Amino acid sequence: MHFSFKRIAPHILVLIGFVVISLAYFSPVLKGKQILQSDIVQYIGMSKQQKDFRAETGEETYWTNGAFSGMPTYQLGAKYPHNYIKKLDLTLRFLPRPADYLFLYLLSFYVLLLVLKVDFKLAALGALAFGFSTYLIIILGVGHNSKAHAIAYMPLVLSGIILTFQRKYVAGFLLTTVAMGLQIVANHFQMTYYLLFLVIVLGVAYLFDAYKKKILPQYFKSVGILFAAVFLAIALNATGILATKEYVKESTRGQSELTINPDGSPKEITSGLDRDYITQFSYGFLETFNLFIPRFMGGGNGENLGKDSATYEAFRKLGASPTQALQESKRAPMYWGDQPIVEAPAYVGAVVLFLFVFALFLVKGRLKWWIVGAAILSLLLSYGKNLSFLTNFFIDYVPLYNKFRAVSSIQVILELCIPVLAIFGLVKLLGKSIHIEEKLKALL
Repeated sequence: MHFSFKRIAPHILVLIGFVVISLAYFSPVLKGKQILQSDIVQYIGMSKQQKDFRAETGEETYWTNGAFSGMPTYQLGAKYPHNYIKKLDLTLRFLPRPADYLFLYLLSFYVLLLVLKVDFKLAALGALAFGFSTYLIIILGVGHNSKAHAIAYMPLVLSGIILTFQRKYVAGFLLTTVAMGLQIVANHFQMTYYLLFLVIVLGVAYLFDAYKKKILPQYFKSVGILFAAVFLAIALNATGILATKEYVKESTRGQSELTINPDGSPKEITSGLDRDYITQFSYGFLETFNLFIPRFMGGGNGENLGKDSATYEAFRKLGASPTQALQESKRAPMYWGDQPIVEAPAYVGAVVLFLFVFALFLVKGRLKWWIVGAAILSLLLSYGKNLSFLTNFFIDYVPLYNKFRAVSSIQVILELCIPVLAIFGLVKLLGKSIHIEEKLKALL
């Protein structure tokens, strides 16, 4: 097949559009400004000693006294020799932070929809629906950079896997290897672990489809190729993974030597985090409505309501000085859900969710069941202690599940799945493969 600039021109224009949108949304970066991210402020302090050492000696240290009572730098930006996948990652993140992460959201999701054979215009629309899901922006605001980084590569990994199942073995193998390598180099193993759940559900959907179509040999060939790709991706990140594996045994994610609680009661011996710590951030049942009704459970724990708010006036009437009243109205607790701290509600979008439900009546086959199955699993697990029987089962019996906290963050799977099916709803609505009467029935 010969090269055709006319074929790739629309995609180049879309990518330029993504760059412009990313820079426009975070336009202060063009003036040299930086977003104030609370977690990054703490990281800067913790990592200063190793950065100073690197600047003075030109060498890398894998220990710092600048965090807690001293700890390895494996999770504080340690650099390893011959880490070529990291160099590729830095090349892709050419925009100033955090515009670079938004660009990766858009690019990765766009590729996924193209692999699913969606027209480039609708693929671009779907990328915007995914990239501007509020949770993905919220985590940039508080400095969860590695989480955003890992999420951004999730759709790209799925693209490689789906290409392989489409029997485009070479392209699928290469894309899966590179995308998975990039996903791991983002260094947020919790997000990589959640991606595994999504991939398992995808694999099961393809397995049932292969069984029905009697093409199991091709299915298992694809699975074998994907295992090889993942093995290579892990090898590309071997230094970071092995260092973390060594460190985790000595961290709170390893087995504790403590046998009693502060109150003197016997302490549950586990090989991971404490159950209460794992489920501390559990999504409330009513918070589910936040997905399509913004601020259904209020906003964040500390919002700036300003001097013109009723909160400011209330504090003034209570006798607070103008300065005190203004200070309190800048940190008003607007959230009334079950979690201890929330920066803002995780809103997917009313229109996007409507199109998702609409698509349930029009889209058939493995794509729908993969998306629906993964979305439901994600939502149920995000409830944590509010759905204790399921959460406890996963903590007790699913490998590595007890190594991660903040179970509500598994909703990133749901936030990826909903825009995919929503766009397919649009594809079916605008296409000619379905009769108008069936479309109207689905709409009703």
